[in-house]
Amino acid sequence: MFKPTPSLQRSVRRLALTTKQGPKDYYKGTRTGSMGRHTKYGTYKIEWNKVRTYVYPENMAEFKLTPFVATRVEIVKGNFEGHPEGPLSGEFYLSKWKSQNGEN
Repeated sequence: MFKPTPSLQRSVRRLALTTKQGPKDYYKGTRTGSMGRHTKYGTYKIEWNKVRTYVYPENMAEFKLTPFVATRVEIVKGNFEGHPEGPLSGEFYLSKWKSQNGEN
């Protein structure tokens, strides 16, 4: 019987267990946790003490933190300057790239 070298054997042992290596009913999961349990009747019973709740400030007007996206961002609709193919036009893409990168 062949065995891997001791150094390889140690590194193989440290790898994360996959569903292919575990027993036939092994389920790795996504580390999200359960919010209840399965009953013997085939239904799912939610246990409300396990349900995640998020606390947020009551008065959002005085809240100091800002969102990840600025509220002043303008939504710009497509302006393709006479290119019938729109944003898929190679000419349009190159002209836009040159104007934004300082080349005329």
